[in-house]
Amino acid sequence: MLHLVFLSLTNAWAQSVPITGKVSGNNGEGLPGVTVLLKGTSTGTATDANGSYALTVPNATGTLVISFIGYITQEVAINNRSTINVTLAPDTKALEEVVVVGYGSQLKKEVTGAVQTVTAKEIKDIPVSQVTQKLQGRVAGVQITQATGKPGQGISVRIRGQLSVSGGSDPLYVVDGFPITGGIGTLNPDEIEDISILKDAASTSLYGSRAANGVVLITTKRGKSGETNVSFNSFVGIQQVPQRGRIEMMNAEEFAQFKKEYYEDEGKTVPEVFQNPAQYAGKNNDWYDALLRTAPIQSYNLTITSNKEKVNTAVVAGVFNQQGVVLNNAYKRYSLRVNTDYEVSEKVRLGFNLAPSYIFDNTPRTDGDRGTGILFNALHTWPIMPIRDENGELTKVNRFPSNTGNIFDYPNWVRAAEELTNESRNVNLLGNTYIQFKPFKDLVLKSTFNAELYSSKFLFFNPSTATSAINTPIPTTAVSIRNNLQVFTWLNENLATYSKKFNDHSFELLAGYTNQRFQFDGSRIQADTYANDQLPTIQGALNINRAGTSNDVQEWSLSSVLSRLTYNFKGKYLFTAAVRSDGSSRFGSQNRWGTFPSASVGWVISDEEFLKNIPKISFAKVRASYGVTGNNNIGNYTPYALISNTYNNTSLNAAFGDKVTPGAAVISLANPNLSWETTKQFDAGLDLGLFNDRITFMYDFYKKKTTNLLYSVQVAQESGFTNYNDNIGEINFWGHEFAINTRNTEGKLIWTTNANISFNRNKVIALAEGIDRVYGTFHITKVGEPFGQFYGLIKEGLYMNQEDLNNSPQVPGRSTVGSIKLKDLNGDGIITNGGDNDDRTIIGNPFPDFTYGITNNLQYGKFDFSIVGSGSHGNDLLVRHLYSTANLDGVFNMVKGVTNRFRSPENPGKGVFGTTVGGGNVTGIERDWMSTHFIQDASFFTIKNITLGYTLGALKNVFRSARLYTSIQQAYVFTKYTGGPNPETSGNGAGDGNGGNLSQGIDFSNYPVPRTYTIGINVNF
Repeated sequence: MLHLVFLSLTNAWAQSVPITGKVSGNNGEGLPGVTVLLKGTSTGTATDANGSYALTVPNATGTLVISFIGYITQEVAINNRSTINVTLAPDTKALEEVVVVGYGSQLKKEVTGAVQTVTAKEIKDIPVSQVTQKLQGRVAGVQITQATGKPGQGISVRIRGQLSVSGGSDPLYVVDGFPITGGIGTLNPDEIEDISILKDAASTSLYGSRAANGVVLITTKRGKSGETNVSFNSFVGIQQVPQRGRIEMMNAEEFAQFKKEYYEDEGKTVPEVFQNPAQYAGKNNDWYDALLRTAPIQSYNLTITSNKEKVNTAVVAGVFNQQGVVLNNAYKRYSLRVNTDYEVSEKVRLGFNLAPSYIFDNTPRTDGDRGTGILFNALHTWPIMPIRDENGELTKVNRFPSNTGNIFDYPNWVRAAEELTNESRNVNLLGNTYIQFKPFKDLVLKSTFNAELYSSKFLFFNPSTATSAINTPIPTTAVSIRNNLQVFTWLNENLATYSKKFNDHSFELLAGYTNQRFQFDGSRIQADTYANDQLPTIQGALNINRAGTSNDVQEWSLSSVLSRLTYNFKGKYLFTAAVRSDGSSRFGSQNRWGTFPSASVGWVISDEEFLKNIPKISFAKVRASYGVTGNNNIGNYTPYALISNTYNNTSLNAAFGDKVTPGAAVISLANPNLSWETTKQFDAGLDLGLFNDRITFMYDFYKKKTTNLLYSVQVAQESGFTNYNDNIGEINFWGHEFAINTRNTEGKLIWTTNANISFNRNKVIALAEGIDRVYGTFHITKVGEPFGQFYGLIKEGLYMNQEDLNNSPQVPGRSTVGSIKLKDLNGDGIITNGGDNDDRTIIGNPFPDFTYGITNNLQYGKFDFSIVGSGSHGNDLLVRHLYSTANLDGVFNMVKGVTNRFRSPENPGKGVFGTTVGGGNVTGIERDWMSTHFIQDASFFTIKNITLGYTLGALKNVFRSARLYTSIQQAYVFTKYTGGPNPETSGNGAGDGNGGNLSQGIDFSNYPVPRTYTIGINVNF
């Protein structure tokens, strides 16, 4: 028996086959780290530093699979051999990858501008409504921030830090060659094939007067060669606002205790409602939390692509439904895209694209300053005020006697969220058609016609039972606002492209002529005083508010000629030159046309003989560019003297006897020399591939100068006007961008990493003649300093005792022991807020020192895992809510930190919040004077997405493949910022936009960004 077992083991051992060998590149050098795997098993190894390997396989009849990044995978039969040497051929696919650029495409190897591309595959499985959210942290030099968590809103995109005084900072978006007039927030992300971001002037100059802020090219899905493919992608999930980051407010007991101590410290009688704070234990009314909910999110997309005979078609139909995490917030999008290409003959090709969409959005008035946004209002509402009455019904308004310090009526913010209507219904139709004619081999003529029709209906109705405004009695006057607008824009482009290759020379010449026209028609009707809240029609209103009723018509047109020459010699010496000339109705009559040239060069050093002998360098290219672009966002009629029949919402009609005669007046001065803003930009870059592109690296340095900034310059009052629109000033920008992609492991476990970091800087060089600074409410833009800095006083702590007060600069008649201590910058012994002896200075920067992102992708067998993160360092936020939530007069609810305020020299607290004694004469300095008391470091790193997936094989007669996945969006935010849950936020007091370039970085406690948990499936049939 033992003999048989031994014989069996001996036979098994005898069947094992040791194999050795060497894997080399086409230059004969051994390749380290090559994966050698026995096909169909997990048996494998990797080559050493010399390219050698040793492997034992069960028998001599299998097949080896040899794979290495940058080379074509080979399968080699063992055939009873013990030594197998392999030479791998380079995989040139990466170099032959086609990159979409302006008005065409180029081989990635031959691109001489600063262009980065993101494919749909890279940004799949991220459960958001906007494609820009999916790009966060993925592109060097592109800062994408989420100012608010409102579904379908709140994403700011800034390329290379570009900004303007009044010309905006948003890039130009081009969808399938059509420069659209708005953003891409309504575009279904599942329709997108890839996105190219053009960053330097050489890449963007063909878009001329609209390209100063960069260009984002979006290519939608088209049919691919082969049989018909049908895929279904869907995810469902829930959204929640995490506790982490929420502002820590006093609960009911803590607030009552604060109020009790407030009166005691003042030596006053404590009102009865605050005499026993313990009575409120466990009876807290968290108004902020009451506005939030756990909300569902759903997405369903069906894609059909085919390329049969001469017809190429792609159809994408999508339904997206996101209920917001704030009560009564709903966002729904229904979209369809049909892209069809038809080959009429070898010389003629036609194309038709049609993309309708419908969006319904109802969002309560969540964002804004005190009295504007219900989230801000909820924070400072007293937690002892009931949300519901003893019958469980929502209260209508809360009042406490004036002797308690309550000076406002507090409406019920939950009722405001649920009962106010704030909805829009938007229909968008994007379409284009083209005809392409190829008269002979090297020449292509193409004519396109693009059109966009956008219609929006907005309804706001404030019933008599609720309001989003503070100190408004209930019942209130019912008000309705209706906005209806229509936008129609069309573009005709006619392009000729001539390409030729001869010997070692290759060139392409593009020439074109384009015409675009834009029309806007909007109307607004405001009515009030309704007999019945159930009939909010215009006819049901007693009054039509003339000041709130208006009609607005806007038009502009743009004619352009453009040309580009690309040339390369031997595929390694590259040159591109481009020019565009725009004639725009927006420009003054003396500056109707603008010309925007650019040139760029590149050198593929890795193709030179002296680098071919260095196998570690698989690709190396240097490039440089210089060009001029413009920003024509100066308004449609800004150069002209405008006439209106109203001024400051006041009618200019006049009474003559018993008759009213319509009146009008000139309301602005003309400037026929008004022109576009101009940006001149230099870029130098390096693209590097190491170890057969196992590591790829990109670096760019850029320097930009923006001149002719549009600004409203003050003029003498004798002119009858206060301001005059003119082109003034200069801002310089510069920065560094780094991106690296690595393939960390190969074989059964594949791990790749993509990372980037960007440093953007700017400095104001000049403003208008005689003006060296521009003030905002909290900001200053000053010559010699970066744009839009926070401006105020420097807090040095508190006056800790009488001696400290006596020996320190003071605010005369207002500073006291325990009050805020501010820095005396001019040394005159007096703290001054404004005026000739101003002690204010720059106290913070809303723009980051650097931004960065990192993505890790892992695949093991049928499992895949990815984690995406993005961050920002060195940017500050102004915590606006502190002027209410840290109002030491006790008018509002307070942040929890006020419990550790200064009460006496013996009980000084933590030195953050001052004394409550002395009333507004003392506390008003800390509350109302802008200082570093309100500024916080908002550096952050956010894990944007974590996804785990599993791929199933084909199921006969059911599907070809399927993939199940689960993901977490906004998984965690690492930050020291305590002013609110979103360190990316930036807004204005009305709750609109991102605050504008002059007012960046203000936290108004906007709509929080939720954490989203989803499960999804991708099925291919």
